[in-house]
Amino acid sequence: MIRPVKQQRLYEKVTDQIEELIAAGELAAGDRLPNERTLAEQFGVSRTVIREALKALAVRGLVEVRPGQGTFVVDATSDSLSRALQSMLFLDQSDDPHEGLLEVREILEPEIAYRAAQRALPEDLEALHRAVKDMDANIKDRAAYIRADDAFHLGLAVATQNAYLPRLLESIVDVLHEHRSRIFDTPGGPARGQVHHKRILRAVEDGAPEAAREAMRGHLAQIRQDSKQGGAAAASRAEYERVEAPRTRRQASAHGMED
Repeated sequence: MIRPVKQQRLYEKVTDQIEELIAAGELAAGDRLPNERTLAEQFGVSRTVIREALKALAVRGLVEVRPGQGTFVVDATSDSLSRALQSMLFLDQSDDPHEGLLEVREILEPEIAYRAAQRALPEDLEALHRAVKDMDANIKDRAAYIRADDAFHLGLAVATQNAYLPRLLESIVDVLHEHRSRIFDTPGGPARGQVHHKRILRAVEDGAPEAAREAMRGHLAQIRQDSKQGGAAAASRAEYERVEAPRTRRQASAHGMED
C-alpha cells in the first residue's frame, strides 16, 4: 500500500544520519561526538536543531550526555535487550518465569562452548582460568561467586570470536541473578557447578568442541535440577513465613505473658 510521504523535521534528519553512523560502526561505543557548534557546521543547521537531535538520540538510548565532558555513544544493544527481558520476566505469570530463559541457555550455550573450543585464544583461556579460580576462592560468598560465574560464561562467548554472542548472552545473564542466587542457596549447588565448569574449561583448553558441548549440556542439566530444588526450598521458606512463623511468635508472646 502506498502511504503519503512524511515530511521530516531537520532534527529528525540529523538524528537519522547519526543513528546510521552508529549502526554502520563508524561511530562506536565510547566515541565522543563533536561539540554542538562543530556538528551544526557539519550538518549545516542551527545549534538548536543539533540539541533536539541529541535529545532524541539520548531518549533512544544511543548516546549519553555527560555534563562538562560531552556527548558519548553508548553500547545500547545488550542494555536494551536486558531491559526488555526484565519486563517480560516481571509480566510472566507462569509458575517459574525463569524457565523460558533457561531453555534459551540450553539452546545457545552448548554451541557457544563448541565454538569456544575451536577458536579460543590464549588470553581467552587465561580469563576462563581466572574465573574458575575466583569461583573456587568464593565458594561461600554468593555475590563474588556469581560475578565469577557470569565472567566464566561470558568469557566462553568472547572466546567464540563472534562479537554478537557476548552481547546476546550478557543481556540474558543480567536478568538471571535471582535465578543464580536460588541455585547458589541449594545445598552443594556451587560445588557441583564447579565440577562442570572445570570439565568445560578442560574441553575448551584441549580444543575438543564435542566434549565442550556435552560438558555444557551436563552443566545446564545440573542447573535445571538445582533450580527445581532451590525453588522448592524457597517455596517452603515462604510458606513457613506465611503460616508457621506468625504462629510461633504468637506462642512465644503468650508464654511471655504467662511468665
